Amino acid sequence: MSVITPPTRQAALVLFSGGQDSTTCLVWALQRFERVETLGFDYGQRHRVELDARLVVLREIKAEYPQWAAKLGDDHLLDVNVLGQVSETSLTRDMAFKMEATGLPNTFVPGRNLLFLTLAGALAYRRGTDVLVTGVCETDFSGYPDCRDDTMKAMQLALSLGMDKRLLIETPLMWIDKAQTWQLAHTLGGDKLITLIQEHTHTCYLGERTHRHEWGYGCGQCPACELRAKGWQQWRASH
Repeated sequence: MSVITPPTRQAALVLFSGGQDSTTCLVWALQRFERVETLGFDYGQRHRVELDARLVVLREIKAEYPQWAAKLGDDHLLDVNVLGQVSETSLTRDMAFKMEATGLPNTFVPGRNLLFLTLAGALAYRRGTDVLVTGVCETDFSGYPDCRDDTMKAMQLALSLGMDKRLLIETPLMWIDKAQTWQLAHTLGGDKLITLIQEHTHTCYLGERTHRHEWGYGCGQCPACELRAKGWQQWRASH
């Protein structure tokens, strides 16, 4: 069993999928903390290519930003395929994207972010950090209830109580839209980070990596691609 390291606010654990949002959050954390570790999840997602993309993004960040390379600590990947087993969604099953009778898109994986944060909290406890960073957003999203600010505050309280230590959940993107996320990335890392996001991050729900658009690779038609493309166009129009 690993030794529990004394917690420090000088370290952060970033929930890192290898997509645009989590990459922006990772760079945000690298500018604020002395040690940053990353955590990804394999839950049987259709777009499993993101599991490869995240490693490429980490490699490119180290190469392009030597000042951050030393801050990047261990990368962790957890197998949570049980989530796919209980989720009849278009992210875990071969089905068309559509809106459900509940008013939520069928890309919503019930409990996903709740499980992710619980596991991240447990890992952070062992790794000696009490800061979690996640790219959830309430401003420009698909209506997922587990991305809301209230949900994050509730999870922060539950994890802090359940682990008997103060745990902070940071959400840098919570109140900004996708165009502002592009701008935040540019502010944090300049043109190099924009290029890195275009070339190496993955957002497309279908796992499409053959079609190159201005904003990056993807099918261009799934909800994730549409949101990313719209944000790019709005940002470019005002940049």
